[in-house]
Amino acid sequence: MCSLFNVSKSGYYKWLKKSRVLSEKEDYRIEIQQKISKSFHESFGTYGSPRVHSDLDEWGYSVSEKTVARIMNKMGLKANQKAKFVVTTDSNHNLNTYPNLLNRQFNVEEPNKVWVSDITYIWTVEGWVYLSSIMDLCSRKIVGWNLGSDMKKELTIQALNMAIVLRQPGEGLIHHSDRGSQYCAQDYIDIMVKNNMEISMSRKGDPYDNACIESFHSTIKKDLIYRRRFKTREEAKKAVNYYINNFYNEKRKHSTLGYTSPNKYERNLQPTNDAFIS
Repeated sequence: MCSLFNVSKSGYYKWLKKSRVLSEKEDYRIEIQQKISKSFHESFGTYGSPRVHSDLDEWGYSVSEKTVARIMNKMGLKANQKAKFVVTTDSNHNLNTYPNLLNRQFNVEEPNKVWVSDITYIWTVEGWVYLSSIMDLCSRKIVGWNLGSDMKKELTIQALNMAIVLRQPGEGLIHHSDRGSQYCAQDYIDIMVKNNMEISMSRKGDPYDNACIESFHSTIKKDLIYRRRFKTREEAKKAVNYYINNFYNEKRKHSTLGYTSPNKYERNLQPTNDAFIS
């Protein structure tokens, strides 16, 4: 057969070997593209090249971040931009407020030392749903949350009680919030005092004093809320609960955590202690 095409036997096998190498490279390129697509779409289209590269590295693929960025650009995969902070706090009340103990010290080395809390809004066809969230600053994990159809104090109280039951914090934990009436309500203050928490509040009208939890609410809107049209409040609640439990806490990579998820970060801190990842 080789003589028919005027090709030597050695030349034929050299060509065959080269063809196999090229074929393997093409298969690998396609596989990388598929994994990039998987990472991007599993993140609800929010991951840029650094987080996608981190996923590929975890999955055992040796490819540079620059290459990932180039492939994503060719595939038209571009992460959404973060939304700007929005002030949503009504601090026009006569309740007692507390000083800012946190003072923008957002880097915390141990879990259950600093919690931050805030409220945000979710629109549905039935009307507004309100989300109260509590974040552990060490791992950026959402440790307590609650959704309701109004912003009464019960919304935040149930989120706080959830965090306390799941985390069992020790004495001296700093709880930071804005000066909203829900956080200044005596029932909420009493729970914090009963659990030996230090109470910290942002300065009036300054959302950057509570930037981390504000950032989470911007993230959940970008990842989930702005991408969906919720017909009912119940549909929105189910979607938010799933997002926090199954994606944000367990899978979403944080640049501040070295591109690991909150749960993974806590598992690395406490490999033999499951209490932190409840």
